[in-house]
Amino acid sequence: MSLLNQPVLVLNQNYEPLHVCNVRRAVVLVARGKAEVIDQLDRAAALLRTVTDEFAVPSVIRMVYFIRRPRPMVRLSRREVFARDRHTCQYCGAHKPDLTLDHVVPRARGGGHSWENLVSACRACNHRKAGRTPDEARMRLRTRPVRPNTTFAHIYLRHLERRPAWRPFFPGSEQLLAGGG
Repeated sequence: MSLLNQPVLVLNQNYEPLHVCNVRRAVVLVARGKAEVIDQLDRAAALLRTVTDEFAVPSVIRMVYFIRRPRPMVRLSRREVFARDRHTCQYCGAHKPDLTLDHVVPRARGGGHSWENLVSACRACNHRKAGRTPDEARMRLRTRPVRPNTTFAHIYLRHLERRPAWRPFFPGSEQLLAGGG
């Protein structure tokens, strides 16, 4: 990956993570006075030179002004449902590699495709339940499905694994990286 395409963490004025951009965009924000460098890349020769200026390659920048935006939400996907359910069948509790998604109230019966209606299920339990509700199939859910709480550490987890210098900006990231989240 070229130096200009390295990821840079962008923090809001209150040090809350906003997003991840590349070095090129971060240098433009710093050069225009819209952001300040909080942390630099560790490379000794990590300098960007222009005709008139020289810039240290940023790793973390902070916006000079506050940007209002809604709190980020976890997207509804197979991977996120499995993560919420800790890769465990919600009917029998098995830890199997062939998990499927199950609609608690079947879609044919008006059940929606939402966090509150989707659970992880092993193939055997999913086939046993079939197109019925858990009560009709005499199967009990181990936990009630809910929308997961979103933390910034969860959203930026893939970056935090490769960039330990960013961890101080994400409270709770150590627990998440250790597998407890």
